[in-house]
Amino acid sequence: MFEILLNHYPVLLKGLTTTLVVSLSAIALGLVLGVLLAFGLTSRYRLVRWPCGLYRSFWRGTPILLQLLLVFYLLPEIGIEVAPITAAILTLTLNTTAFQAEIFRSGISHIPMGQIEAARMAGISAWQTRRHIIMPQVFRLTLPPLTNEIITILKNSSLISVIAVTELMRVSEQIVSRTFQPLETYLAAAMLYLAVNLVLARISAYLERRMNGGLATE
Repeated sequence: MFEILLNHYPVLLKGLTTTLVVSLSAIALGLVLGVLLAFGLTSRYRLVRWPCGLYRSFWRGTPILLQLLLVFYLLPEIGIEVAPITAAILTLTLNTTAFQAEIFRSGISHIPMGQIEAARMAGISAWQTRRHIIMPQVFRLTLPPLTNEIITILKNSSLISVIAVTELMRVSEQIVSRTFQPLETYLAAAMLYLAVNLVLARISAYLERRMNGGLATE
């Protein structure tokens, strides 16, 4: 395993970089879209809730490998040519948006209605209420499940090799085809995935302590 890491670290690091770019791009875009979808899911209007619920059901209820293949092959059929890495980011974004929206929806449901009513009576707009009152609390409540979703997307990014994106898993397969050392190579890849996930978990734990500390001092 260590021999593989030493002898092939440039290509392994390049593959890991692609994995991180795709995963973190999807998480960042999904964060924004997930917040919007969560408010759509909790809307008082049925015409808003219904399509939002349909979107959530599709992307949460179908395998991510199938989603990758659908996006990769569907876009050219409707005249949209995209690079494989773009298709990968788009698919993972659409997928994580649905999961993050459900996480945020759960967080929103735990916010006391009295706070929202008090803000309304104080003349605070709905946008300001969501931005300054609801979402800061939601982020505190949902940080652990959000961290789990980030780690899940990072692991699921190993599937994007099926649409010819040269990420860590595909690089590992290429190394195996040259060295005929599958066990050592895949163990090396596993160590890299594990290292990144441990870093993400530490960052999440740090942010959670800071948020809880800030809450305690308020």
